[in-house]
Amino acid sequence: MPLFDFSVLLRDEAPQMLLHGIVLMLELTVLAWILAMALGTLLALVRMGRNRLAQAAVAGWVEYHQNVPMLVQIFLWYFGISTLLPSGMQIWLNQHAGEFTFATISVGLATSAYMSEGLRGGIRAIPASQVEAARALGLTYLQSFRHVVFPQAFRISLPTLVNHTVLLFKNTSLAMTIGVAELMYATREIESRTFKTVEVYLLATVVYLAISLLIMAFGSLAERRLRIAAR
Repeated sequence: MPLFDFSVLLRDEAPQMLLHGIVLMLELTVLAWILAMALGTLLALVRMGRNRLAQAAVAGWVEYHQNVPMLVQIFLWYFGISTLLPSGMQIWLNQHAGEFTFATISVGLATSAYMSEGLRGGIRAIPASQVEAARALGLTYLQSFRHVVFPQAFRISLPTLVNHTVLLFKNTSLAMTIGVAELMYATREIESRTFKTVEVYLLATVVYLAISLLIMAFGSLAERRLRIAAR
């Protein structure tokens, strides 16, 4: 009798559950990343501005999301903030995969703090003379940031942003705790039905490792391309 029996992954509903879990995991990753990058860019812009009240608010945002565990934040959104919504919206969310929505929001918001700090480090590496030159040419603060500062800051901070993207991807596994049927949820369900712990969790390990390596490879390729384009 073989030591491991991977054929259980091909029986009954297991293939469909795994495929659905992988697709949902990737959807959650992409949507949370878009939210994290958009908000992180805005936070970095505010943090580098001159409004001290706004800077303090962003600093508080970053400290909260960097120091409170991701799982706690997911629970806060799903079990806490969701109850503050109007009853009609709560019913609608319950009928339209509300757990996926709150998982996307919580993971995206938490990662935005890390993205903003990565971008802020890139912005601080740019000489102030470039911003002054852009303003002297008649560009507004936002135009200077968009056309001069951000493109350079993005290139500089790209390795850090890629690392945070991998972290975001791995943290999507926490969505299983609120019932999102992503890969880890499907893995646990299959394991509870087949009792093939090693086989199913080994498959999940391979999938997570493969996608993480792909993200890092894509980041390295983008870094090389942007470096060449900047010359």
